Amino acid sequence: MYERILVPTDGSDAALIAAECATAMARRFGAVVDVVHVPDRRERVFAPSEAEADAAAEAVLTATRDVVTAGGIEPNAVIIDEPDQVHEVLCRYADEHDVDCIVMGTHGRTGFDRYVLGSVTERMIRAASVPVLTVHEDTMVPDGASFERLLVPTDGSECAIRATEHATDLAEAVGGDLHAINVVDTTVAPGGVESGFITGELEAAGEQALETMQNHVQAGGSVTVHTSVVHGPPYRAIIDYADEHDVDCIVMGTHGRTGLDRYLLGSVTERVVRLAEVPVISVRGPDSS
Repeated sequence: MYERILVPTDGSDAALIAAECATAMARRFGAVVDVVHVPDRRERVFAPSEAEADAAAEAVLTATRDVVTAGGIEPNAVIIDEPDQVHEVLCRYADEHDVDCIVMGTHGRTGFDRYVLGSVTERMIRAASVPVLTVHEDTMVPDGASFERLLVPTDGSECAIRATEHATDLAEAVGGDLHAINVVDTTVAPGGVESGFITGELEAAGEQALETMQNHVQAGGSVTVHTSVVHGPPYRAIIDYADEHDVDCIVMGTHGRTGLDRYLLGSVTERVVRLAEVPVISVRGPDSS
């Protein structure tokens, strides 16, 4: 399933949790692990000296490498000090080294801090050509990265289909089940007489999307699929379902767009990434560019 896993690190607690998760995945799938630290340009600018900046970068790399080594995997470990933005360097590394999964930490915060602290991970989710698995400080990673219960939210879009295909492959690899849900977004119904009609139409569309997905999955293998239509604000409904059904991992499609479209189309995935208590795998859709 996974043959080479990239673990970007900045030395944070979330990055070390990501290293633990990647190590468990590497043991399960027999994968190679690459630990990469890309110093932010500000680290060079504000460091007292070049030697101290080098020492700080080496300390970050060593701390993460030690986590992987303690888990029984000897990783490739490298510092890449280039002028490009961090996410650009990491995406290029992943492409050039045939990485098939990126495991990285993010922050579960909201407000101003999350824009500063989570920006690299969110850019990776939108830009990486391979799936990105994210964890944060409070993420519960199942023992041995078992991932026996996988949740895939779907709306019938091409992004959701890509996520479904990846989740199906993962479920087959670990002997797990899929939980597929369609969320009826209650925030779009205006209330009054029209509200019931709109909700009914959304539910019917959701059932159709789930049936299409179930047929797609079962045509290609023997994975068991549990389907449900749920209600509420999308990100909250997804997180609540994961909590209530002891889901081990959420697999979601996302868009690679930037600008206004990215806030409209990518906001649900990014909120789930920040707030879910389990790992989230983001799979970029085919319309990304």
